[in-house]
Amino acid sequence: MTAFALFYMLCAYLLGSVSSAILLCHFLGLPDPRKSGSNNPGATNVLRLGGRWVALAVFIFDVLKGMIPVWAGYYLGLSQFELGMVALCACLGHIFPIFFHFKGGKGVATAFGAIAPISWSVAGFTFGTWLLIFVLTRYSSLSAVITALLVPFYVWYVKPEFTFPVAMVCCLIIYRHHDNIQRLWRGQESRFSFVKNKD
Repeated sequence: MTAFALFYMLCAYLLGSVSSAILLCHFLGLPDPRKSGSNNPGATNVLRLGGRWVALAVFIFDVLKGMIPVWAGYYLGLSQFELGMVALCACLGHIFPIFFHFKGGKGVATAFGAIAPISWSVAGFTFGTWLLIFVLTRYSSLSAVITALLVPFYVWYVKPEFTFPVAMVCCLIIYRHHDNIQRLWRGQESRFSFVKNKD
């Protein structure tokens, strides 16, 4: 792995560490997503706290901070393994942001953005899987976990050379959902509601 690739991975991590959920909620006078709702600085929680337009902005930003480093890496001549590590670093930044005391989101949108340039067909299967499970169950966490379990198989079928780094990203996502998994097991996880929190 080249020195440039290592530097680029660091840049991907720093970009991933920029939390749009925290920053937008702060600038718009909304509750801190780390302390309100599900206590997760991500688009789903921001949807509860601030409505669909703020949540959409958070989602787009989180997708782009995973997508841009990987996409640009293609044109900078990074190897397939290095691109996979760039995707992993962007997700690590989102989950463990250096700018916010290493307490970030769960990495779903950023991982989706990082996977999209690797294979648009995999991105389509990923989004379709998440959406189907969410529509059927209204559990955002369950949708993320099941999708994360299936994505490595999608990648293995379409572009097997990226299976290992994508699997690492998916393991991170599942790890970040360990509390949700326990609540789902106990039947205590809340289903998603489109009613805005009035608190």
